[in-house]
Amino acid sequence: MIDPSDELRAFWAERHFPTLTTLRPDGLPHVVPVGVTVDEEFAVARVITFAASVKARNVRPGDVPVAVSQADGRRWSTLEGRARLLEDPESVRDAENRYAVRYQRQPRPKPDRVVIEIRLTRRLGMR
Repeated sequence: MIDPSDELRAFWAERHFPTLTTLRPDGLPHVVPVGVTVDEEFAVARVITFAASVKARNVRPGDVPVAVSQADGRRWSTLEGRARLLEDPESVRDAENRYAVRYQRQPRPKPDRVVIEIRLTRRLGMR
């Protein structure tokens, strides 16, 4: 995977609400707006959600293909990768803290919160 440009890094650090695309068991896409954080050092993106959500259920088998996209006028980017569900308290706390930094607010407490962790394999859009 090509290293992201400074412009792409900055774009994914800006406050946007991207969409996450997962695949339902029947193969149809499920696309929803989410908050996402990107850790370029480890080529990982994270989405917090609750355990019973459709997106969490679609990712629960692990190592499933997903994409997150965001657009702002003519600027856009899609990050593709393989996702897994993390449920341990340390991973959830870390993802909540990353979300708070990007979106400048702590997410509301949810006892059933989980993390969709995406190992990035491709970047599209701005280079």
